[in-house]
Amino acid sequence: MTSKPIFLYKSDPVRGRLWAEVFHRQAPHIDFRIWPDIGDAERVRYLAAWVPPPDLAHQFPNLELLFSSGAGVDQFDFSVLPPALPVVRMVEPGIVQGMVEYVTHAVLDLHRDMPRYRRQQREQCWQPLQVRTAAERRVGVLGLGSLGTAVLQQLRSLGFDCAGWSRTPHEIEGVPCHAGPEGLPAFLARTEILICLLPLTEATQGLLNASLFAQLPPGASLVQVGRGPQLVEADLLAALASGQLAEACLDVTDPEPLPAGHPFWTHPHIRLTPHIASMTQPLSAAEVVLDNLLRHATGAPLLGLVDRQRGY
Repeated sequence: MTSKPIFLYKSDPVRGRLWAEVFHRQAPHIDFRIWPDIGDAERVRYLAAWVPPPDLAHQFPNLELLFSSGAGVDQFDFSVLPPALPVVRMVEPGIVQGMVEYVTHAVLDLHRDMPRYRRQQREQCWQPLQVRTAAERRVGVLGLGSLGTAVLQQLRSLGFDCAGWSRTPHEIEGVPCHAGPEGLPAFLARTEILICLLPLTEATQGLLNASLFAQLPPGASLVQVGRGPQLVEADLLAALASGQLAEACLDVTDPEPLPAGHPFWTHPHIRLTPHIASMTQPLSAAEVVLDNLLRHATGAPLLGLVDRQRGY
């Protein structure tokens, strides 16, 4: 009977099989299993999941690490997780690249007035609009973690006038960075295209509301790629109706998917995508997890270790 430690994967089984290939090739000393094939529960040392099974402490008494199979951890109920269990969010190149691609596309789409041109096409209207340079367009990113930083670097390389905001001070070369509640008004006042890349926490729930929209320049646009509960839906609809906001690009909603008949589905100034801005790439994700397992074994700092007090 083998005594290998078990790594248990509880997420998309198709991706899990790709993880299994990487583990079998690079970590044969680990018994990789895909839920619900848990094997000997006492040998489960590592778990990767989108939603963990209940009662982890009793079901897997020797669990050492819990990995999120995605970039976020807001789907975890920390109150029921063992308090000393390290929780690690997914930090891998595919997530970053996917988000950079999506946000860059959204910003260019808004910058070049493509939503309006699509409406004109439906009306069979041929009407050129004045083109502004990227340097004349002020873009702001809420959230300066790895995703926000990468997005800002890409947009800056295209010539956009960029700024960032975060809860605590950050420094990004060539990008003015604002921080804390005292730095938010000035950041919003100069932002024509607002990108939300914040994690979902108690502080960010409902942050995208009427008060925040009112501090943006009239006719600003929103790119929401954070989490659905950050947006107050009625306030967005009111801001679009008044013209305070011109357009919104939403990749996240609350709930997901939206119910039939929801006004977002058919709103002419809202572009909706089904939470696809950034997806974990299975092969590179498995390699990142293996690197973290090595770090864990040698006592090195874990990449993506979650601070439970902050929630990310």
